[in-house]
Amino acid sequence: MAKTLKRSPLAPAGFPALPVIGGVAFATVAAGVRYAGRPDVMLARLAPGTAVAGVFTQSATRSAAVLDCQAKIGGDATEGAAIIVNAGNANAFTGTNGTAAARRVTQGVADALNLPEARVFSASTGVIGEVLPDDRITSKLSDLAASLDETGIEAAAQAITTTDTFPKGASASFKRDGKTVNIAGIAKGSGMIAPDMATMLVYIFTDAAIAQPALQAMLSDLTGPTFNSITVDSDTSTSDTLLLAATGASGVAIGDDDAEFRSALHSVMLDLAHQVVRDGEGATKFVEITVTGAASDADAKTHALSIANSPLVKTAIAGEDPNWGRIVMAVGKSGAAADRDRLSIRFGDVLVAEKGWVAPGYREEDAADLMKRDEIVISVDVGLGAGAATVWTCDLTHGYIDINADYRS
Repeated sequence: MAKTLKRSPLAPAGFPALPVIGGVAFATVAAGVRYAGRPDVMLARLAPGTAVAGVFTQSATRSAAVLDCQAKIGGDATEGAAIIVNAGNANAFTGTNGTAAARRVTQGVADALNLPEARVFSASTGVIGEVLPDDRITSKLSDLAASLDETGIEAAAQAITTTDTFPKGASASFKRDGKTVNIAGIAKGSGMIAPDMATMLVYIFTDAAIAQPALQAMLSDLTGPTFNSITVDSDTSTSDTLLLAATGASGVAIGDDDAEFRSALHSVMLDLAHQVVRDGEGATKFVEITVTGAASDADAKTHALSIANSPLVKTAIAGEDPNWGRIVMAVGKSGAAADRDRLSIRFGDVLVAEKGWVAPGYREEDAADLMKRDEIVISVDVGLGAGAATVWTCDLTHGYIDINADYRS
């Protein structure tokens, strides 16, 4: 039986009402890949002509499913497609056994749905280094094929979770020439979150009609300020996969530089990214870190991630301690350009430090009151240039240890 984790205190009130995306249907099943008594496999069928774009982990120990998906992105979209995901076993660091298992799953889906195997995209998430019991998945494919439902996206979001305490969904819609364009996405992710592409598993669907190269370019570009700007624990997964599928069912054609679609897609991606941080293992605080005045945007992001990933910073936040010296430490160690005597630090609207020293008029109790909030903004101005970046993280509590020490039990 899968262990039930207490819902994150930062979780949204409930799963949002997502629009039905024409050309997409979902099914879930309890296959017992690792968990008992809960759905742990999700299947999505995509209509013929669906363009699929993707970004993936840059880990040198990528899973078999990631390598397979990477090879298939950009292929012929004439026929239909499918996405198959299992939770509980990452099928990573499993050698040729893992490659063969992934292929048996994708070929099984292709046979069940009468699709080319090259149009079946798979993902596996969970424990690393254990052989995937793929027969438990393939034995359920006929059940999955028979239960496909265009309204099944919430169940799909739940089925792909591991240590998540809530399923994650987000959507956006807009009108164009009397027609509605919809975007709906789901995600899983809670720990092993410090992306180097996107992060965790994310599946976004739209009924817009977009050529694959344009879809890929937009996805790759928007990954930077969304999924590549979050961190829970500084660890990049072997299995991170983000797929974006455009079915064209709305009849609305989207070009390379469509600002309205881009804005809507960005909002969905950022919403899902924030939900992952809000579900960070053991998290009690949602933290936004903004760095300005850096020598470049890249330097600003280096500083921001150094702060966000610092165990000392994160534990101080968990303890509601406005220990600004730890921010100074994290900026200094980042490797990006900084000048101690130009540095300014704010916790919310409280100016904490400036010009290499504590700010005149700073009162510890003001910052301490702010640290009691469940959403905290930390701002740093480096004072060197125009570079800026924002990242999002969470605090580090004993709950993180409890979840990960017990992960394989």
